[in-house]
Amino acid sequence: MKIFQPKRVFFEEEALKYPLGEKILNHFQSQDVEIRTIGSHNRVTGIPGDKPQQSYREAKQTLVVGVKRSLKFDTCKPSADFEFSLSTGCPGGCEYCYLQTHLGRKPYIRVYVNVDEILEKVEDTINARLPETTTFEAASTSDPLAVEHLTGSLAKAITFFGTQPAGKLRVVTKFAFVEPLLHLDHKRRTKFRLSLNTEEIIRRFEHNTSSFEERIMAAGKLSKAGYPLGFIIAPLFAYPGYQEGYDHLFSKLAENLHPIPPDLSFELITHRFTQRAKNVILERFPGTGLDLDETKRRRKYGQYGLVKYFYNETDYSALKELLFNLIRTYFPQASIEYFT
Repeated sequence: MKIFQPKRVFFEEEALKYPLGEKILNHFQSQDVEIRTIGSHNRVTGIPGDKPQQSYREAKQTLVVGVKRSLKFDTCKPSADFEFSLSTGCPGGCEYCYLQTHLGRKPYIRVYVNVDEILEKVEDTINARLPETTTFEAASTSDPLAVEHLTGSLAKAITFFGTQPAGKLRVVTKFAFVEPLLHLDHKRRTKFRLSLNTEEIIRRFEHNTSSFEERIMAAGKLSKAGYPLGFIIAPLFAYPGYQEGYDHLFSKLAENLHPIPPDLSFELITHRFTQRAKNVILERFPGTGLDLDETKRRRKYGQYGLVKYFYNETDYSALKELLFNLIRTYFPQASIEYFT
């Protein structure tokens, strides 16, 4: 199982005043890792690489430890009411990732040490909205499970939400390091949604993430531990043999989910891209096998006139029919939250 091990760690000076910052520093001081202090986690220099491929590769091996200063929570529809960040960026190298165009030329991984302050603000938000239940997403700009072995922050958040009758947490992950979370007193207030795809898509495009088999096994462990569970099958690709690939995915899930969670859900998202994303992907992965041919796609206009390229109606409808049939066959009691 691939565990994130950075080549270099940059510490914001303020972060070293927090117990978690000190803990992470102590962890790396005995290792062959470059360590330096910086003034701000928002202005990071010293990551090598001038060309896009090298810059991207080196950034993905860089950890920045900082203090989260903005504690204003953005809305996060339709996933949750709000989002908050325990970290930003991801050590995974998924070629299609939507964060390709959001995190700059050098998308380093950043973790925040003031977890207690973040959770205090979460509690204030929950209390301000009583008697409503308030749901939070913890994985909008990162995969917190990917760095959990360094921080323990996700376990802290799960335990915290277990004490909040009017609060719920949602987490998305492509990683399988779930063992430290299995015995937490989560009170079923944290829902895990594992991001899955066919074996071929994971192998070809989801670099430095947990494997197909590892994620399937992790799903079974989370189910046995009583966590509410869902799956994000995304992005859905129409490639030669995709029908057999997705059928295999669902059959393996059915074999490993015992018991099947009573509130199992699926979120289904077809592949799409923008011209800007395509340009960045081709710079970082010049030999990519992703289908980025705009002439085969239909155009949809988003906010501010942004153009996204979706599958044509034939491929889109075929994917939808296939996935709906597979879910009805293997998990007839599950809900489909959306298909897009």
